[in-house]
Amino acid sequence: MILGGRGAGKTRAGAEWVAGQVAEGRAGRVALVGESYADAREVMVEGTSGLRSLGTQDKRPRYEATRRRLLWPNGAIATLHSASDPEGLRGPQFDAAWSDEAAKWPDAEAAWSMLQFGLRLGEHPRQVITSTPRAVPLIRKLLTDDTVVVTRATTYDNRANLADAFFSTVIKTYEGTRLGRQELNGELLEDDPDALWTRRLVEQCRRDSTPDMTRVVVGVDPPASSGESADECGIVIAGLGADGRFYVLADRSRARAKPAAWARRVAEAYEMFKADRVVAEVNQGGEMVASVLHHVAPSLPVRQVRATRGKRVRAEPVAALYEQGRVSHLAPMPELEDQMCNFAGGGKSPDRLDALVWALTDLMRTSGDPAIRRL
Repeated sequence: MILGGRGAGKTRAGAEWVAGQVAEGRAGRVALVGESYADAREVMVEGTSGLRSLGTQDKRPRYEATRRRLLWPNGAIATLHSASDPEGLRGPQFDAAWSDEAAKWPDAEAAWSMLQFGLRLGEHPRQVITSTPRAVPLIRKLLTDDTVVVTRATTYDNRANLADAFFSTVIKTYEGTRLGRQELNGELLEDDPDALWTRRLVEQCRRDSTPDMTRVVVGVDPPASSGESADECGIVIAGLGADGRFYVLADRSRARAKPAAWARRVAEAYEMFKADRVVAEVNQGGEMVASVLHHVAPSLPVRQVRATRGKRVRAEPVAALYEQGRVSHLAPMPELEDQMCNFAGGGKSPDRLDALVWALTDLMRTSGDPAIRRL
């Protein structure tokens, strides 16, 4: 298992491992498992560090898009699989596998289990995992497994292959923070004792279906600028179910987006989830926030909210809802959940968490005669 920070060369290492297994005749049937089929193709196969970037032209594998598979000149075959579709791993069999970013798979343990059943060809089936670590059950379990060999890499180890702008902006922003230790140094972080949420609490909130929604809102924490060092635009969709529970439906946050771009993303989320309103913080942009949103979608109902208390104070009532077991997440939202479990009240602004807090706070406070709709 190769654990590392962002841009640490994990993908290249995984691709080189697979290519080596194939070239040496130790692997003839390989599973390539990404978070989705698109991720498997765009990162593991076609990416700048993917399998088709390795070796001379005459030895590179050919990709068959219709069958989602790679064919090597020596007859070896690698098939693409989605961790979001664990049942797709039922049936095929392999002698090797590469799992990428397993820490953020939607149903990691189910996908992992199905993959293990398929590793049954050859004398010694082998597999490699490449991922930025997160304290999710699968990664924790693998780290305590005596048969798993762990290699670690940091973003700094791959400095020569990364853009200078990345180091001058991203590194400067996150270096020295808890999130930076995870995302740059590849450390597996346990819960911050001062944080309002824990990994265990978030994992207990998982659900794979919702009742009818009585109300849906889009929470927005807009950035003050759109440059390379700008904050993300937090965009989180949440709803109140007919069962009285709160549901976090999706995280559509966008990094380094110009105003028109994040406004379009907000409008798209509003339409997609048939929301009732947009709740947008205006501390940074004032009236400009609503103006940008209405320029993209003139009829968008926007409620402007202004923070008058600290972020931790605003977040505490929402954290209490989680502790009471009244909030559910429909799917893993790694970036949002990282911010939740790393936020202790200071440090860099947690934009996704802010958007979540605004959305759930609005749902808690809003009354009226809601309409029933099915998502």
